[in-house]
Amino acid sequence: MADEELTRRPLRSILHHRSEDRLPDEGALAPFSRATAWLNSPPLTPDGLRGRVVLVDFWTFTCVNWLRTAPYLRAWHAKYAGAGLTIVGVHTPEFGFEHELPTVTDRVRRLGIEYAVAVDSDYGVWGDFANQYWPAVYLADASGRLRYHHFGEGEYAMTEMVVQQLLHDAGATGVDGELVSPQPRGLEVAADWATLRSPETYLGYAQSSGFVSEIDGLYDQSHDYPGGGEPSLNEWDLAGRWTRARDAAHLDRPRGRIAFSFQARDVNLVMGPAPGAAAVPFQVLLDGRPPGDAHGTDVDAEGRGLLDAQDTYQLIRQHDRVGPRLFEIEFQAQGAEAYCFTFG
Repeated sequence: MADEELTRRPLRSILHHRSEDRLPDEGALAPFSRATAWLNSPPLTPDGLRGRVVLVDFWTFTCVNWLRTAPYLRAWHAKYAGAGLTIVGVHTPEFGFEHELPTVTDRVRRLGIEYAVAVDSDYGVWGDFANQYWPAVYLADASGRLRYHHFGEGEYAMTEMVVQQLLHDAGATGVDGELVSPQPRGLEVAADWATLRSPETYLGYAQSSGFVSEIDGLYDQSHDYPGGGEPSLNEWDLAGRWTRARDAAHLDRPRGRIAFSFQARDVNLVMGPAPGAAAVPFQVLLDGRPPGDAHGTDVDAEGRGLLDAQDTYQLIRQHDRVGPRLFEIEFQAQGAEAYCFTFG
Protein backbone atom coordinates (compact mmCIF):
# COMPACT_ATOMS: atom_id res chain seq x y z
CA MET A 1 0.00 0.00 0.00
CA ALA A 2 1.34 3.45 -0.91
CA ASP A 3 2.60 5.71 1.88
CA GLU A 4 0.08 8.38 0.81
CA GLU A 5 -2.82 5.97 1.28
CA LEU A 6 -1.51 4.92 4.71
CA THR A 7 -1.54 8.61 5.70
CA ARG A 8 -4.98 9.35 4.25
CA ARG A 9 -6.80 6.50 6.02
CA PRO A 10 -6.25 7.70 9.61
CA LEU A 11 -6.96 11.27 8.45
CA ARG A 12 -10.32 10.15 7.01
CA SER A 13 -11.10 8.38 10.29
CA ILE A 14 -10.39 11.49 12.34
CA LEU A 15 -12.42 13.74 10.06
CA HIS A 16 -15.37 11.37 9.95
CA HIS A 17 -15.41 11.44 13.75
CA ARG A 18 -15.29 15.25 13.72
CA SER A 19 -18.10 15.50 11.15
CA GLU A 20 -20.33 13.25 13.23
CA ASP A 21 -19.72 15.34 16.35
CA ARG A 22 -20.23 18.81 14.85
CA LEU A 23 -23.40 19.05 12.82
CA PRO A 24 -25.63 21.55 14.61
CA ASP A 25 -28.93 22.74 13.18
CA GLU A 26 -28.14 26.22 11.81
CA GLY A 27 -31.65 27.04 10.59
CA ALA A 28 -33.62 26.60 7.41
CA LEU A 29 -32.09 26.71 3.95
CA ALA A 30 -32.75 30.24 2.67
CA PRO A 31 -34.65 30.72 -0.61
CA PHE A 32 -33.14 31.52 -4.00
CA SER A 33 -36.18 33.51 -5.11
CA ARG A 34 -34.26 36.77 -5.52
CA ALA A 35 -31.82 35.33 -8.06
CA THR A 36 -31.87 37.42 -11.24
CA ALA A 37 -31.27 34.46 -13.59
CA TRP A 38 -30.40 30.76 -13.57
CA LEU A 39 -27.78 28.86 -15.57
CA ASN A 40 -27.59 25.08 -16.09
CA SER A 41 -30.92 24.62 -14.30
CA PRO A 42 -34.48 25.90 -13.99
CA PRO A 43 -35.07 27.96 -10.82
CA LEU A 44 -34.64 25.89 -7.67
CA THR A 45 -36.44 26.22 -4.34
CA PRO A 46 -35.86 24.75 -0.87
CA ASP A 47 -39.15 22.86 -1.12
CA GLY A 48 -38.25 21.45 -4.51
CA LEU A 49 -34.88 20.30 -3.18
CA ARG A 50 -36.32 18.35 -0.25
CA GLY A 51 -34.89 14.86 -0.17
CA ARG A 52 -31.54 16.02 -1.57
CA VAL A 53 -28.44 17.27 0.21
CA VAL A 54 -27.74 20.84 -0.94
CA LEU A 55 -24.36 22.58 -1.10
CA VAL A 56 -24.70 26.34 -1.65
CA ASP A 57 -21.50 28.00 -2.84
CA PHE A 58 -21.15 31.80 -3.04
CA TRP A 59 -18.65 32.84 -5.70
CA THR A 60 -17.66 35.45 -8.21
CA PHE A 61 -15.57 34.58 -11.24
CA THR A 62 -12.58 36.90 -10.64
CA CYS A 63 -12.08 35.83 -7.00
CA VAL A 64 -8.83 33.86 -6.86
CA ASN A 65 -9.80 32.44 -3.45
CA TRP A 66 -12.90 30.95 -5.06
CA LEU A 67 -11.03 29.82 -8.17
CA ARG A 68 -8.82 27.68 -5.95
CA THR A 69 -11.94 25.91 -4.61
CA ALA A 70 -13.42 25.26 -8.06
CA PRO A 71 -11.67 21.90 -8.71
CA TYR A 72 -13.27 20.48 -5.57
CA LEU A 73 -16.75 21.73 -6.44
CA ARG A 74 -16.54 20.19 -9.92
CA ALA A 75 -15.26 16.92 -8.46
CA TRP A 76 -17.99 16.78 -5.80
CA HIS A 77 -20.66 17.40 -8.42
CA ALA A 78 -19.25 14.61 -10.59
CA LYS A 79 -19.02 12.12 -7.71
CA TYR A 80 -22.12 12.84 -5.63
CA ALA A 81 -24.83 14.33 -7.86
CA GLY A 82 -26.11 10.88 -8.70
CA ALA A 83 -26.20 9.97 -4.99
CA GLY A 84 -28.39 12.92 -4.04
CA LEU A 85 -26.18 16.05 -3.85
CA THR A 86 -27.27 19.28 -5.53
CA ILE A 87 -24.73 22.09 -5.76
CA VAL A 88 -26.10 25.61 -6.22
CA GLY A 89 -23.40 28.08 -7.14
CA VAL A 90 -24.61 31.57 -6.25
CA HIS A 91 -22.72 34.06 -8.42
CA THR A 92 -22.73 37.38 -6.54
CA PRO A 93 -20.54 39.95 -8.35
CA GLU A 94 -17.83 42.08 -6.78
CA PHE A 95 -16.94 44.34 -9.72
CA GLY A 96 -19.27 46.08 -12.14
CA PHE A 97 -18.43 43.93 -15.16
CA GLU A 98 -19.30 40.79 -13.17
CA HIS A 99 -22.98 41.85 -13.29
CA GLU A 100 -23.20 41.19 -17.03
CA LEU A 101 -25.13 37.97 -17.69
CA PRO A 102 -23.40 37.13 -21.02
CA THR A 103 -20.02 37.43 -19.28
CA VAL A 104 -21.09 35.23 -16.37
CA THR A 105 -22.54 32.69 -18.81
CA ASP A 106 -19.26 32.60 -20.73
CA ARG A 107 -17.19 32.12 -17.56
CA VAL A 108 -19.46 29.30 -16.35
CA ARG A 109 -18.82 27.51 -19.64
CA ARG A 110 -15.07 28.18 -19.64
CA LEU A 111 -14.70 27.05 -16.02
CA GLY A 112 -16.42 23.75 -16.75
CA ILE A 113 -19.25 24.35 -14.26
CA GLU A 114 -22.09 21.91 -14.91
CA TYR A 115 -24.06 22.31 -11.68
CA ALA A 116 -26.83 24.87 -11.14
CA VAL A 117 -25.84 28.54 -10.94
CA ALA A 118 -28.13 31.18 -9.42
CA VAL A 119 -27.10 34.56 -10.82
CA ASP A 120 -27.35 37.01 -7.90
CA SER A 121 -26.56 40.35 -9.52
CA ASP A 122 -28.69 42.32 -7.04
CA TYR A 123 -27.30 40.59 -3.91
CA GLY A 124 -30.75 39.24 -3.04
CA VAL A 125 -29.68 35.66 -2.30
CA TRP A 126 -26.55 36.99 -0.57
CA GLY A 127 -28.79 39.00 1.74
CA ASP A 128 -31.21 36.14 2.42
CA PHE A 129 -28.28 34.00 3.57
CA ALA A 130 -26.77 36.96 5.49
CA ASN A 131 -23.55 36.05 3.71
CA GLN A 132 -20.42 38.20 3.82
CA TYR A 133 -17.73 36.21 2.04
CA TRP A 134 -16.40 34.84 -1.25
CA PRO A 135 -16.11 31.91 -1.22
CA ALA A 136 -18.66 30.63 1.29
CA VAL A 137 -20.15 27.12 1.52
CA TYR A 138 -23.40 26.19 3.26
CA LEU A 139 -24.59 22.56 3.50
CA ALA A 140 -28.23 21.61 4.05
CA ASP A 141 -29.53 18.15 4.83
CA ALA A 142 -32.33 16.36 2.97
CA SER A 143 -34.97 17.99 5.17
CA GLY A 144 -33.80 21.50 4.26
CA ARG A 145 -31.92 22.34 7.47
CA LEU A 146 -28.49 23.97 7.34
CA ARG A 147 -25.98 21.76 9.11
CA TYR A 148 -22.53 23.12 8.23
CA HIS A 149 -20.81 26.17 6.76
CA HIS A 150 -17.27 27.21 5.88
CA PHE A 151 -15.93 30.59 4.77
CA GLY A 152 -12.83 30.93 2.59
CA GLU A 153 -10.53 28.33 1.11
CA GLY A 154 -9.57 25.03 2.68
CA GLU A 155 -11.39 22.48 4.86
CA TYR A 156 -12.05 20.45 1.70
CA ALA A 157 -11.74 17.11 3.45
CA MET A 158 -14.04 18.16 6.29
CA THR A 159 -16.61 19.56 3.87
CA GLU A 160 -16.61 16.38 1.83
CA MET A 161 -16.95 14.26 4.97
CA VAL A 162 -20.07 16.24 5.90
CA VAL A 163 -21.47 15.74 2.38
CA GLN A 164 -20.91 12.00 2.75
CA GLN A 165 -22.54 11.90 6.19
CA LEU A 166 -25.60 13.87 5.07
CA LEU A 167 -25.99 11.64 2.02
CA HIS A 168 -25.82 8.53 4.24
CA ASP A 169 -28.35 10.10 6.62
CA ALA A 170 -30.66 10.65 3.63
CA GLY A 171 -30.48 6.97 2.73
CA ALA A 172 -28.00 7.13 -0.14
CA THR A 173 -26.23 3.88 -0.94
CA GLY A 174 -22.93 3.27 -2.66
CA VAL A 175 -21.25 6.38 -1.26
CA ASP A 176 -17.72 5.32 -0.40
CA GLY A 177 -15.50 7.09 2.12
CA GLU A 178 -12.83 8.05 -0.38
CA LEU A 179 -12.06 11.74 -0.86
CA VAL A 180 -11.71 13.37 -4.27
CA SER A 181 -8.22 14.27 -5.45
CA PRO A 182 -8.54 16.99 -8.11
CA GLN A 183 -5.48 18.08 -10.08
CA PRO A 184 -5.72 21.89 -10.26
CA ARG A 185 -3.92 23.94 -12.89
CA GLY A 186 -3.17 27.61 -13.43
CA LEU A 187 -5.12 29.97 -11.20
CA GLU A 188 -6.80 27.01 -9.48
CA VAL A 189 -3.58 25.80 -7.83
CA ALA A 190 -3.59 26.44 -4.08
CA ALA A 191 -1.47 29.32 -2.79
CA ASP A 192 2.00 28.72 -1.39
CA TRP A 193 1.00 29.91 2.08
CA ALA A 194 4.48 29.37 3.56
CA THR A 195 6.02 32.10 1.37
CA LEU A 196 3.01 34.39 0.87
CA ARG A 197 3.65 37.83 2.39
CA SER A 198 1.57 40.11 0.15
CA PRO A 199 -2.15 40.82 0.67
CA GLU A 200 -4.98 41.32 -1.78
CA THR A 201 -4.62 44.95 -2.89
CA TYR A 202 -7.25 47.10 -4.59
CA LEU A 203 -6.26 49.88 -7.00
CA GLY A 204 -9.50 51.87 -6.85
CA TYR A 205 -9.51 54.52 -4.15
CA ALA A 206 -12.49 53.09 -2.24
CA GLN A 207 -10.44 50.20 -0.81
CA SER A 208 -6.85 50.85 -1.84
CA SER A 209 -3.80 50.58 0.39
CA GLY A 210 -0.08 50.93 -0.16
CA PHE A 211 -0.30 53.46 -3.02
CA VAL A 212 2.91 55.49 -2.99
CA SER A 213 1.46 58.48 -4.89
CA GLU A 214 -1.84 58.71 -2.98
CA ILE A 215 -3.37 62.21 -3.26
CA ASP A 216 -6.99 62.55 -2.12
CA GLY A 217 -7.75 65.52 -4.36
CA LEU A 218 -7.02 63.51 -7.51
CA TYR A 219 -9.85 61.00 -7.13
CA ASP A 220 -11.79 60.57 -10.40
CA GLN A 221 -9.42 62.94 -12.19
CA SER A 222 -6.96 62.21 -14.98
CA HIS A 223 -3.42 62.82 -13.77
CA ASP A 224 0.17 62.27 -14.92
CA TYR A 225 1.90 60.11 -12.32
CA PRO A 226 5.71 60.30 -12.52
CA GLY A 227 6.52 56.86 -11.10
CA GLY A 228 10.23 56.09 -11.19
CA GLY A 229 10.77 55.12 -7.54
CA GLU A 230 10.94 51.56 -6.21
CA PRO A 231 8.12 50.87 -3.74
CA SER A 232 8.80 49.16 -0.43
CA LEU A 233 7.35 45.70 0.20
CA ASN A 234 3.58 45.68 -0.43
CA GLU A 235 3.59 49.20 -1.84
CA TRP A 236 2.69 50.05 -5.43
CA ASP A 237 2.81 53.03 -7.76
CA LEU A 238 1.55 54.28 -11.10
CA ALA A 239 3.48 55.85 -13.98
CA GLY A 240 1.76 57.57 -16.87
CA ARG A 241 -1.63 59.24 -17.22
CA TRP A 242 -4.26 57.47 -15.11
CA THR A 243 -7.65 58.16 -13.56
CA ARG A 244 -8.23 56.46 -10.22
CA ALA A 245 -11.93 55.70 -9.81
CA ARG A 246 -13.63 54.06 -6.82
CA ASP A 247 -13.10 50.52 -8.07
CA ALA A 248 -10.19 50.68 -10.54
CA ALA A 249 -7.31 52.60 -12.07
CA HIS A 250 -8.08 53.60 -15.69
CA LEU A 251 -5.26 54.22 -18.18
CA ASP A 252 -5.85 57.39 -20.22
CA ARG A 253 -2.77 57.31 -22.47
CA PRO A 254 -0.56 54.57 -23.92
CA ARG A 255 2.46 53.18 -22.06
CA GLY A 256 1.11 53.48 -18.54
CA ARG A 257 2.81 51.34 -15.92
CA ILE A 258 2.05 49.79 -12.53
CA ALA A 259 4.86 48.71 -10.20
CA PHE A 260 4.30 46.50 -7.13
CA SER A 261 6.85 45.28 -4.60
CA PHE A 262 5.66 41.85 -3.46
CA GLN A 263 6.59 38.53 -1.91
CA ALA A 264 4.61 35.54 -3.17
CA ARG A 265 4.91 32.66 -5.61
CA ASP A 266 2.16 34.07 -7.86
CA VAL A 267 1.07 37.52 -9.01
CA ASN A 268 -2.48 37.84 -10.36
CA LEU A 269 -4.29 40.98 -11.50
CA VAL A 270 -8.01 41.54 -12.09
CA MET A 271 -8.09 43.76 -15.17
CA GLY A 272 -9.57 44.25 -18.61
CA PRO A 273 -10.08 46.67 -21.48
CA ALA A 274 -12.59 49.47 -20.88
CA PRO A 275 -16.06 48.87 -22.37
CA GLY A 276 -15.83 49.43 -26.11
CA ALA A 277 -12.02 49.59 -26.09
CA ALA A 278 -9.82 47.40 -28.25
CA ALA A 279 -7.61 44.70 -26.74
CA VAL A 280 -4.52 46.14 -25.05
CA PRO A 281 -1.07 44.53 -25.43
CA PHE A 282 1.02 44.55 -22.25
CA GLN A 283 4.49 43.67 -21.02
CA VAL A 284 5.39 42.18 -17.62
CA LEU A 285 8.80 42.52 -15.96
CA LEU A 286 10.20 40.88 -12.83
CA ASP A 287 13.02 42.87 -11.21
CA GLY A 288 13.33 44.82 -14.45
CA ARG A 289 13.64 41.78 -16.74
CA PRO A 290 11.28 39.49 -18.66
CA PRO A 291 10.03 36.75 -16.31
CA GLY A 292 11.35 33.76 -18.26
CA ASP A 293 10.33 30.52 -16.52
CA ALA A 294 8.52 32.56 -13.85
CA HIS A 295 5.85 33.72 -16.30
CA GLY A 296 2.20 33.05 -15.49
CA THR A 297 -0.34 31.33 -17.71
CA ASP A 298 -1.47 34.62 -19.31
CA VAL A 299 1.95 35.81 -20.50
CA ASP A 300 4.87 34.24 -22.35
CA ALA A 301 8.49 33.96 -21.21
CA GLU A 302 9.17 37.47 -22.56
CA GLY A 303 6.34 38.78 -20.38
CA ARG A 304 4.08 39.63 -23.32
CA GLY A 305 0.31 39.32 -22.99
CA LEU A 306 -2.95 40.65 -24.38
CA LEU A 307 -5.68 42.28 -22.31
CA ASP A 308 -8.77 41.15 -24.23
CA ALA A 309 -11.38 40.46 -21.50
CA GLN A 310 -12.22 41.59 -18.00
CA ASP A 311 -10.96 38.75 -15.86
CA THR A 312 -8.25 37.56 -13.45
CA TYR A 313 -4.89 37.20 -15.20
CA GLN A 314 -2.05 35.09 -13.82
CA LEU A 315 1.10 37.06 -14.60
CA ILE A 316 3.83 35.49 -12.44
CA ARG A 317 4.31 31.96 -11.12
CA GLN A 318 7.74 31.38 -9.60
CA HIS A 319 9.32 27.95 -9.31
CA ASP A 320 12.46 28.80 -7.35
CA ARG A 321 13.04 30.37 -3.94
CA VAL A 322 10.48 33.07 -3.19
CA GLY A 323 11.60 36.41 -1.77
CA PRO A 324 10.84 40.12 -2.20
CA ARG A 325 10.61 41.05 -5.91
CA LEU A 326 9.56 44.02 -8.01
CA PHE A 327 6.71 43.36 -10.43
CA GLU A 328 5.95 45.79 -13.27
CA ILE A 329 3.31 45.79 -15.98
CA GLU A 330 3.22 48.29 -18.85
CA PHE A 331 0.19 48.67 -21.14
CA GLN A 332 1.01 49.61 -24.72
CA ALA A 333 -2.33 51.31 -25.45
CA GLN A 334 -4.85 53.34 -23.48
CA GLY A 335 -8.09 51.83 -22.23
CA ALA A 336 -6.75 49.34 -19.67
CA GLU A 337 -8.62 49.05 -16.35
CA ALA A 338 -6.81 47.51 -13.35
CA TYR A 339 -8.91 46.51 -10.34
CA CYS A 340 -7.14 44.31 -7.83
CA PHE A 341 -3.87 42.42 -7.25
CA THR A 342 -4.02 39.00 -5.64
CA PHE A 343 -1.15 36.69 -4.74
CA GLY A 344 -0.62 33.00 -4.22
